Amino acid sequence: MRPLLVQAVEAFKRVIAPHSLLNDPVSVVARPLTAEEAIGHPEHNDYPLLKGKERMMEARFRGVPGQAYTDQIGNFEGTLADVLSLPMESNYHRAVLVATLNAVLRALGIIDKSCHCKDRDPALCAPNLFTTLKAFSPERIGMIGLQPRLFEEACRHYTVRVCDRDPDQIGRVKTGITIEPSKAYQEIIAWCDLILATGTTLVNNTIDALRIGKPIVFYGITISGTAKLLGLTHYCPLGR
Repeated sequence: MRPLLVQAVEAFKRVIAPHSLLNDPVSVVARPLTAEEAIGHPEHNDYPLLKGKERMMEARFRGVPGQAYTDQIGNFEGTLADVLSLPMESNYHRAVLVATLNAVLRALGIIDKSCHCKDRDPALCAPNLFTTLKAFSPERIGMIGLQPRLFEEACRHYTVRVCDRDPDQIGRVKTGITIEPSKAYQEIIAWCDLILATGTTLVNNTIDALRIGKPIVFYGITISGTAKLLGLTHYCPLGR
C-alpha cells in the first residue's frame, strides 16, 4: 500500500506541472504561528493550539497562506522545488510540505480553504458534523485525535471511543468517555464502523495505519489539499 503522502505529492506535481512553478523564483516561507494568530479567541480553552501541545505552521506562496498542525516547529524559506526535495523523515519537514501544498493549491484556486477557523467558528462547526457522518450510517465512531467540540457532537448521536497523543488528556473522562492513549488506536479502529481522524495524522506519519478498509472522515485544515487531490472525505466547513 503506497503511503498517502507519497500519493499526494505525486498528484500535486501533476497539478502544478502546467504552471511551471518549480522554475519560478518564488519564495515559500513557513513559520510557527502563535495560538492567537492560528485560532483567535474561541469560546472554549481546551483546544490543543491553546494548550501549547501543537502549533500551526503557516506557509506563504505568492502571498497566499496555507497551514498545517505540527508538534515540531521551525522556520523555512526556499523555492517550491526546495520544499519538494525535503526528506519526509520528520514531522517538521512533513508540516512544511503539507502547509506549502495547501498554500499552492489555494493560490491556484483548487481549494478555497487553507487556514484554521477562528474565534467562535470551532463551536459553530461541530453541529454540522452529524450530516457528514450519517451518510455512512455508523453506530460506532472511532475518533483518532481529540477535537473537543467534534467529540461532543459525535457522542450525541453515536457510541464513541477516542484516543489522543497528549499525555495530559489520556485517562480523562469527557462526556462519560475515557480518553485512551494513542497506542489503543488499532483496537479502536478494529472496533468502530467509521474512523473520524484528525488530518494531522498526515504530518505525524500515522495516517496509513488507519487505512484498513473502513470509511474514514478526516477533519481539520491540515489535510485540506491532500483530501482534494486524493478524493478523501474531509470535514472542515468553516476553514478560512
